[in-house]
Amino acid sequence: MSRWIVILSLVCGLQLRAQQRPTLKNGLENFVTANTIYPMYALDNCIQGTIEVAFKINKEGKVTYATVSRGVGADLDAEALRLIKLTSGKWIVPSGYDTTTLVRSPMKFSLKDYGCEGMNPASMGLSIRNYTEQMGSLNKIANFYRNREQAIENFVGEDNIIALKSELGIDDDYLNRKIKIAERKISQGDLQSACEDFKFVKYMGSTKADQLLAKYCK
Repeated sequence: MSRWIVILSLVCGLQLRAQQRPTLKNGLENFVTANTIYPMYALDNCIQGTIEVAFKINKEGKVTYATVSRGVGADLDAEALRLIKLTSGKWIVPSGYDTTTLVRSPMKFSLKDYGCEGMNPASMGLSIRNYTEQMGSLNKIANFYRNREQAIENFVGEDNIIALKSELGIDDDYLNRKIKIAERKISQGDLQSACEDFKFVKYMGSTKADQLLAKYCK
């Protein structure tokens, strides 16, 4: 019932012979399609594209190393990496598999039925460039509230921080969306990423996620 469709193509481990490849039950493509949570900035700005994640798998089928080897430059990169990490422990590894092998997995993320069909590539490029600037502003807000929690002197007034939050659209609806995303991650067993989202809400100066932090992120 989602309005977007993810992963049009996903090729795993092209450097490996087929009989040597670790495999997932029902396949990696199906796993990614079933578990992707399209991140907020990429969704709101129609950011799409192919992201390549490189990772290693040990003999127990756990992901021991993972990195984005080619990304688009926005929060979609982190989601691709999260999904690969979410497969950890689920791989079936053939006997004699070389665990030093670096598996490369290109994943194509595409939005459909979300009003992005006519998106100008230049506009998407601008949104990607603006992402770094927005992250800098979010870090500025988070540092303000972290410092206040730790009784560290803040050199930026809260009025300025409130104005910056308003400029970025950090309101109740935004924070509620973030919490719902975190709750979906918990349902997937991804407690670490969920707790990062709950902490993000806290350090946007909100108490909305405090009970969830106390429950899941001790």
